[in-house]
Amino acid sequence: MSDLAELRAAAFSVAYRMLGSVSEAEDVVQETLIRVHATLGRGERIESPRAYAATVATRLAIDALRSARLRREIYVGEWLPEPIVTGVEHDPALRAELADSLSLAFLVLLESLSPEQRAVFLLREVFGYGYGEIADIVGKSEDNARQIAARARRHVEERRPRFDTSRERRDALADRFFAAAQEGELEALEALLAEDVELHGDGGGKVPALARALRGRNRVARTLLAWNRQRQKLRGVSLRRVEINGQPGALVLDYEGRVFGVFALDIHDGRVQSLRSVVNPDKLGHLGDVGDMRALLRTPAR
Repeated sequence: MSDLAELRAAAFSVAYRMLGSVSEAEDVVQETLIRVHATLGRGERIESPRAYAATVATRLAIDALRSARLRREIYVGEWLPEPIVTGVEHDPALRAELADSLSLAFLVLLESLSPEQRAVFLLREVFGYGYGEIADIVGKSEDNARQIAARARRHVEERRPRFDTSRERRDALADRFFAAAQEGELEALEALLAEDVELHGDGGGKVPALARALRGRNRVARTLLAWNRQRQKLRGVSLRRVEINGQPGALVLDYEGRVFGVFALDIHDGRVQSLRSVVNPDKLGHLGDVGDMRALLRTPAR
């Protein structure tokens, strides 16, 4: 990986986890690289450009998150992070040991922390920074950084999502899940869901989506099967199995291969614990050409 790619990866890894938005994280990355280049251009010595980039990105992300949180307070429906496809060699955001910290469930949990708490927690628990380094980044004393980290850690650990550690088992169960959903097998589908499974959806008021989360095995299973029956009526709609934010998932594609939805599964104890569906077109552009769901729904049934 080139030096520039390493700096970009370091900045994006922090910014995306802070903001849960690819577009906002990319803005932070670009500004970070500009500032690194300007610092070097002035002849200033940077002992570790990668650490310096992560520091700048963290500070910029804290400011960006404060503004983003105001927008999310008036967001239509449930807000979910922008999903990314992971598990590919060129993906700059993911190292295998950090996969769980990229999950949509984990990023949603981080939303309950203040921007400062979020930064301190990620720097300490995910990226392994020392308290002295963290204190310098967030402008606090080392003791304050320790206290912020402790409070954030307690909050996260009480609610932290758990995942099966075996990728092979997760993928096998996800394959069975999608097969049962597409074949319309209610009992088979229910058998793969946790009793208190949750279904979340994000349309952002732009396209039809769940108004609020659904809970319970039977209710979620019946909703998924109803969605699949609707999908089967639409022209050429298909699912492409991919890894979403380090977890099993799928892209929903129209007949021209354009993306108009993403599914991500959280799997633990051999059951699907939660599902998240992102169909807000504003959150899908980085995944490829975006389909028009409303136009597709107007297409005559097959």
